Amino acid sequence: MTLVTQTAQVRQILTEHKVIAVVGFHHDAMKPAYYVPEYMHRQGYTIIPVNPALAARGESYFGQKAVATLAEITTPVDIVDVFRRSDKVREHLPDILAMPTPPKVVWLQLGIRDDVTARDLAARGIDVVQDRCLLADHRALL
Repeated sequence: MTLVTQTAQVRQILTEHKVIAVVGFHHDAMKPAYYVPEYMHRQGYTIIPVNPALAARGESYFGQKAVATLAEITTPVDIVDVFRRSDKVREHLPDILAMPTPPKVVWLQLGIRDDVTARDLAARGIDVVQDRCLLADHRALL
């Protein structure tokens, strides 16, 4: 697929894709890895938190149980939203590729880039958005 850079492509992703798995989800409401998914949930998106520590404690957020890995998610996911440092993104590639149904999009949040992993994902038919904020784009475009 593509490395997404155009505003029209981002708008289409936000309009057509409603199930988001959040890698690096955080339980602290003051952190972007909480308040961005929380905002998206309030906009009608299904949010699946991905955080091994929260999954081990059996925690749920926005009506969904936290999971330790993406491969554990049994329902199709449209967007994998990544809240991990750029140097940690590559570590999640095997987990993304092990998902029962591949996501349509991998979204790397503002300040997060990994061009090599992005090209690898795109070569496997997954659109990639890098260095953009899901919340800010949603507010600006929809």
